[in-house]
Amino acid sequence: MTRPVILGLTGSIGMGKSTVAQMFREAGVPVFDADAEVHKLQGPGGPLLPAIEAAFPGTTGLDGVDRSTLGNQVFGDPDALARLEAIVHPAVGRVRDLFLLEHAAMPLVVFDVPLLFEKGGWDRVDAIVVVSAPAEVQRARVLARPGMTPEKFAHVLGLQVPDAEKRARADYLIDTGTTLERTRDAVGRVIESLRHRSI
Repeated sequence: MTRPVILGLTGSIGMGKSTVAQMFREAGVPVFDADAEVHKLQGPGGPLLPAIEAAFPGTTGLDGVDRSTLGNQVFGDPDALARLEAIVHPAVGRVRDLFLLEHAAMPLVVFDVPLLFEKGGWDRVDAIVVVSAPAEVQRARVLARPGMTPEKFAHVLGLQVPDAEKRARADYLIDTGTTLERTRDAVGRVIESLRHRSI
């Protein structure tokens, strides 16, 4: 029995990964957005709220998880972060498995996972596409975000695998430091390359 080719989509902060994910969707490729699923699981009425509240009292409410309060409890505390990930990751995995079942007849699906290399998800995909742009383009994009500071940007970069290493580990590279048309063409070439590959 064949299954879809699973393409892992990743890239550092400000590299244009969300834009590229949308281009895959527009080309008819189903995209599993790991971050969006986490938001649903932790949002208003989300199924993970009781477990998160039990492990981290005072971090949830009617609007779901209070991300800043929870962040303060796990930030800089590896044990607390591990406890949170033990709640979240299996739940995301179950949703991901359902996504694969739903799209079992498709030739290609995309797993949009920001921390694919950092959290060890590369072993669950068949190929990896890294979205990248020149460092000065990345910096300008990120610092234009509301509430972002050079210090916060530097901290986030410090938590992520360096762009050069991601590029070196990629099967495909999509440059977003160019026009949208060129980026869309690059997405099309990746799809064409993988569409006829059977698993």
